[in-house]
Amino acid sequence: MNTAVRVQSPITGDASFLDSVEAYMDRALAQLSLPEGLAERIRACNSTYTVRFGVRLRGRMYSFTGWRSVHSEHVEPAKGGIRYDINSNEQEVEALAALMSLKCGLVDIPFGGSKGALKINPKEWEIHELERITRRFTQELAKRDLISPGRNVPALDMGTGEREMAWMADEYKRTGPSDIVNANACVTGKPLSRGGIEGRTEATGRGVQDAIHCFLRDLHQNGIEGRRDLPKMTVAVQGFGNVGYHAAKFLSEEDGAKVVCITEHHGYLWNDNGLDVAAVKRHQLATGTILGFEGAESHLQSAQGLEVECDILIPAAMENAITPENASRIRAKLIAEGANGPIAFAAEEILLAKGITILPDLFVNAGGVIVSYFEWVKNLTHIPFGLMERRRRERRNLHITQALETMTGQGFPEHLRDEFLEGGSEIDLVRSGLDDVMRSAYENMSRTLRSHPEIKDLRTAAYHIALGRIAEAYKAIGI
Repeated sequence: MNTAVRVQSPITGDASFLDSVEAYMDRALAQLSLPEGLAERIRACNSTYTVRFGVRLRGRMYSFTGWRSVHSEHVEPAKGGIRYDINSNEQEVEALAALMSLKCGLVDIPFGGSKGALKINPKEWEIHELERITRRFTQELAKRDLISPGRNVPALDMGTGEREMAWMADEYKRTGPSDIVNANACVTGKPLSRGGIEGRTEATGRGVQDAIHCFLRDLHQNGIEGRRDLPKMTVAVQGFGNVGYHAAKFLSEEDGAKVVCITEHHGYLWNDNGLDVAAVKRHQLATGTILGFEGAESHLQSAQGLEVECDILIPAAMENAITPENASRIRAKLIAEGANGPIAFAAEEILLAKGITILPDLFVNAGGVIVSYFEWVKNLTHIPFGLMERRRRERRNLHITQALETMTGQGFPEHLRDEFLEGGSEIDLVRSGLDDVMRSAYENMSRTLRSHPEIKDLRTAAYHIALGRIAEAYKAIGI
């Protein structure tokens, strides 16, 4: 019996981020045959906790508000980042938690979905003040079992980084958890010195690159107007934080794509011959802005940076960046959603009607949680990746090299020898694992799109897979 929740009214340009996420879910749920009531259970957020706490700073008491939302506990622990943003609110956190459930379902890693936020502008506080605020927030989460290796595992997000994750992990251990041996696994995205993993910082941007590779390899798709060669393609990136920077860096330096436009909230850079991504980042770090970079034209109208002509557009900033108001002006041929929810529900139909292909955030943005899973596993096993097999692989590869040299009477090519003999460092294994998970997820999306005539786009295919897996998990535990 199909009892999926339906969209009750048209989604307009004024719809919230949560409205858009729920509308995308409704569209996919309508195509799944689920037992009565299960669609509503999957759709709804399990719980959202609001915490308010005070911290004495600068000779007075300051009050702060934070949230931790658990969308689904069909698999535990629940997983999701914590952002520090003065514009955060409860609805945003619930929407992000729902996306985490779906993201983990799509890429098939054993986490439920959660998300958190603290309503704060981190730039207004000194580092030692941020530490005190973060530790107090962690105490509030720990009281409610909202940070724990086996129940709820936060990670970095917008406005937070390795530093905040290290503070949270340390404060969690100070609260005296029963499982102190595995306490380091209470958060992911930690510095290497505190139990982190190689490749976590770059993971989401690397995942964007992997996602684009998957699409261009898919012979069931037409590529970008029949073209599959990245060195001949132009790229525009909105958002030059961690995700946008690494995606642009890898696509330009490793694939030879031409990054012609980089947009931030205060304006955009343009160079039709391509931007030096690393140099732009150095300029941004030195001046606090991308504008004024000598190797490009600077423009103050940041909204127009989304509308430049390009082959690939990567919105890697905030949700609802593309709305019904600007969708008709988008001139990209492929959109790879590096951010969470950058395309509003009401805008997607406009983009698809223009013939623009959309790689959905559930897939494109999944690199971070995939590598977070690797870090969590590393923390629980207490064994660095590759420790048990690296030297064995090196010896095996050496024997293969020697056998080939004996059989052919020629030396192994020197430019390949070192790489072939290397047994695989942690970063190599992380990148390999990320690529493998991304390929598998894309193949499932492509197969679903081909085998279900009623599904017309990759986003609906992704939601169909994710919601189906969540439904099966619920049914398996008797719900």
